[in-house]
Amino acid sequence: MENTNLQDYSHKRFNILTGEWVLVSPHRAKRPWQGQNEEISKEKRPAYDEKCYLCATNTRISGDVNPDYKDVFVFTNDFAALQKDSPTFNVNDGLFKAQSETGICKVICFSPDHSKSLAEMDVEDIKKVVHAWQKEYTELGENEMINYVQIFENKGAVMGCSNPHPHGQIWSQSTLPNEVEKKDKQQANYFAEKNSSLLEDYLAQEIKAQERIIFENDDFVVLTPFWAVWPFEVMIAPKKQQKNILALTDEGAKNYAEAISVITKAYDKLFNTSFPYSSGIHQAPTNGEDNKHWHWHMSFYPPLLRSATVKKFMVGYEMFGTPQRDITAEIAAKRLKDLI
Repeated sequence: MENTNLQDYSHKRFNILTGEWVLVSPHRAKRPWQGQNEEISKEKRPAYDEKCYLCATNTRISGDVNPDYKDVFVFTNDFAALQKDSPTFNVNDGLFKAQSETGICKVICFSPDHSKSLAEMDVEDIKKVVHAWQKEYTELGENEMINYVQIFENKGAVMGCSNPHPHGQIWSQSTLPNEVEKKDKQQANYFAEKNSSLLEDYLAQEIKAQERIIFENDDFVVLTPFWAVWPFEVMIAPKKQQKNILALTDEGAKNYAEAISVITKAYDKLFNTSFPYSSGIHQAPTNGEDNKHWHWHMSFYPPLLRSATVKKFMVGYEMFGTPQRDITAEIAAKRLKDLI
């Protein structure tokens, strides 16, 4: 039974994956502040844009010409944040510490159709994206230099996406990013104590509670995590422990694609707009260890709060103290579930 105190009174919720807390203030959802208004883009994009550097057959600023691709297209980022050939160095000068970081960054075009997002693609086409993620995770992870592969997507101008063509990115690097290091530690500690997957045990409890579940199929659960920070944050995770996306069978990849399709379509219906978000997959490092404690998952962090034009900011207390939310995870999950 749902705890009514969680819907009426300020409290903290613990993120089991990072070991951090989020402040929840449900009573503030009734306050009159309406937030930031943004212009809603009414633009209808064509299936092909001759000025788009991601469209098939177009020339990128590097001078490379995109092939006439028909489904998924992957290439090395022309403006990579990580350099493959950086020299190895360390700075250890009193309190000044730094070290070299190497990596490989790629861009993955989900579709040749400039006008579509994942929400508008067929499940079978999304499955092709999943297979491309698997291929890149394998090939990059086999590189001795690469110890972690981060797959992510920024969708929408408010998330800093400079090109509306449906695409994501893959940054692979020699060390673990901060968020991954936290999750690696939390899952390892739990596995050492319980000899079971932290996320699998958590998902079993969520499925039993049925308070934050948005959608599920044979293999996957889509839910708003108990500790969610963003207003309509969502996690997709396999019900049974899998340490990375390579564990997906072809049927599993299709069920994963269905989960992505369902939640992105619901997002677009929520405020009747092409819903912006940052999404990313957290999975086992490619560091040569067994990583048997890992349970991979995908998170969506959308900024929209009350409408297509009202955005949540992380400011003030959240920048200097702890992340905070007003709308509870349970209410957010119900609103999304009702749209499916």
